[in-house]
Amino acid sequence: MALPLNRLRSDLRLFLLVVVALNIIGLIFIYSASSIFAVEKFGSAHFFLKKQLFFLIPSLIGFFVFAAFPLDRLKRATPWLFLFALGLTCLTFVPSLGLRMHGSNRWLSVGGIGFQPSELLKLFLFLYMGYFLEKKKHYLKSFVYTYLPFLGILGISFIVLLKQPDFGSVVSIFATSLILFFVAECRMSYLFITALCACPLVVYLVLAKSYRLNRILIFLNPWSDPQGRGFQIIQSLIAIGSGHWWGVGISNSKQKFFYLPMQHTDFIFPIIAEETGFIGSLVLIALFMFFCFFGLRIALSLQSPFAFFSSLSFVVFITLQAVINLMVTAGLLPTKGLGLPFISYGGTALVCLWCMIGFMVNCVRLERAQ
Repeated sequence: MALPLNRLRSDLRLFLLVVVALNIIGLIFIYSASSIFAVEKFGSAHFFLKKQLFFLIPSLIGFFVFAAFPLDRLKRATPWLFLFALGLTCLTFVPSLGLRMHGSNRWLSVGGIGFQPSELLKLFLFLYMGYFLEKKKHYLKSFVYTYLPFLGILGISFIVLLKQPDFGSVVSIFATSLILFFVAECRMSYLFITALCACPLVVYLVLAKSYRLNRILIFLNPWSDPQGRGFQIIQSLIAIGSGHWWGVGISNSKQKFFYLPMQHTDFIFPIIAEETGFIGSLVLIALFMFFCFFGLRIALSLQSPFAFFSSLSFVVFITLQAVINLMVTAGLLPTKGLGLPFISYGGTALVCLWCMIGFMVNCVRLERAQ
């Protein structure tokens, strides 16, 4: 579905405007949600805001690099970049390099600065999928030449992510991958059998770790342990309900006073809902809907299979992660440990998100030049 160049240019401007708006909202509410916790723990209300602003610098650098780097050279380098990101993620298991936080080995420390290589893995995995689908475009219905290698790539990535553990990322990447192969017109029987086989595997992964089973049980009835495992989701629902129509005002949240855990990361949306109410929440959800709408229009207009599949995977993944986060904080899904894209605190995630947006700008720029 190729759009006229003027329409494509207009969609890109609106798309970037939505991304910038989401990022600004994120900065405002990272400060609002984290200020009390930051004062108590680090002695400065601006601690997390300063760190997020610091990571905004490499985010913009990454955006401009991915927006200007020649796509053909990036495409050739994609397999090596994917292997590099996979290797970095494996280094999180080395005791002298990895940082264990909140029960997970997801961080590396370089020069006293921690970052999550799994975010790089997501970025380059989706780029590699675009490269892979373009390379195999004449064999998309072949199980041996295309679908089996695809499962192998996912399987290796999932083993590393589950080892950390990062079950939420595995779920969102798996769903995005199935959508990508559906769009690529892979045989429906392959996708159906894969989804069917994944069900018992998910059950096994849930039962293998008691905390995952507890999350599902608490999701079904958080009031069974209101002061323990159900505390977070109950406080999240209280925050969302306390906002009413117009909210209590920015920075006036009561739940951020050590009632709601992870209030500036995974559970930042309830603070936004409390401070801006139903109207503010609706605006935020509308922005993500616009992100998805304009992002899909841009991706569907790209002629290069590499550009099309990679851009599509970025838009689907970011939208899916936003939907999962919003549903988790509203008590509609078990806790997954996924942040709200462009909104939640997290430096590495922000850098990789802006790299994805830069790649899409590059694809549009190349489309206009042709």
